[in-house]
Amino acid sequence: MSIEDKMKLVTRNAEEVILKEEIQKIFTEKEKPRAYVGFELSGLLHLGTGLVIGNKLQDLAKAGFETVVFLADWHSWINNKLGADMDKIKIAGEYFQKAFESVGVKGHNIKYIWSSELVERSDYWAKVVRVAKANSIARIMRTMPIMGRKTEGEMESAFLYYPAMQVADIYDMEIDLAVGGMDQRKAHMLARDTAEKLGFTKPSCLHTPLLTGLEGLGKKMDAEAVPDLSAQIDAKMSKSKPDTCIFIHDSEEDIFRKIKKAQCPPKQVTGNPITEMVQYIIFQMYSTFKIERTEKFGGDITFTSYKQFEEVYFKGELHPMDLKSAVSKSLGEILKPSRNYFEKHMDLLEAVKTF
Repeated sequence: MSIEDKMKLVTRNAEEVILKEEIQKIFTEKEKPRAYVGFELSGLLHLGTGLVIGNKLQDLAKAGFETVVFLADWHSWINNKLGADMDKIKIAGEYFQKAFESVGVKGHNIKYIWSSELVERSDYWAKVVRVAKANSIARIMRTMPIMGRKTEGEMESAFLYYPAMQVADIYDMEIDLAVGGMDQRKAHMLARDTAEKLGFTKPSCLHTPLLTGLEGLGKKMDAEAVPDLSAQIDAKMSKSKPDTCIFIHDSEEDIFRKIKKAQCPPKQVTGNPITEMVQYIIFQMYSTFKIERTEKFGGDITFTSYKQFEEVYFKGELHPMDLKSAVSKSLGEILKPSRNYFEKHMDLLEAVKTF
């Protein structure tokens, strides 16, 4: 595969790439570059995590990156996930690995690493301290949104370790490309800035879009408008709101039910969760997208690109309910392997659901 083809694969559907020329240089200088994405371990995987990020991990592996899925058990403990019960966090981590594997995140270029593997080494903690010493408390506090936390009110002092650990993870695993949703941007910028101070290799970064929850942005958006990052984070698909997100092992009935109730403003794609699924999931996985309609309403229509679909939707030539029906059907097919896996491993899924 040429470097040009690798770059197309790595950067497709990315919200932000820092920087393309750096990634090109990585490909020219390294036979086996390393990318990673980290996850706190709690709750169930939804489309944004399981497919938007999961598909990007597969892109990276196909392009030749050794791709690390980082199971951040210590970070989850620090952030009081699952009541800071490490036994539950470990079970959740096992679920995360099996869930990602069920949607195809597996193979010789995919590696699963636990943060507990890193923290056992004294040189890891030396890196954490060096990162902390290289940054002010104010700078560390500005990264707190990566934990889903605001800086007002009572805070545990342990929270301050979290950003320094996330940066040290990148250095310790010798990561060339840090990957995550746009909500991880501040941590990745901290890693880049601190690397220059400490003499570590500066990681390049790739940020995926945040899939909007099924309730939408809650307001009408102009066609050219882009909501700011804080609005995107507030509106993103969240496992804490199960009826506003689709889990990767949802039944076909649940998929149809949830999408039927979802926001899907006509002639609007910004902040529209249904059109985002077409852009970031369906056209990522399929070359065509078919919408079945009766002759009375224009007959079947097949799109060969998202741009073509978007133009038709902007014109109001596609009814939201017809779109919802087609998206539900496509997602039902895409998620079938995960559904089948967890039908045979219900004990693991049920255990996580009880947490």
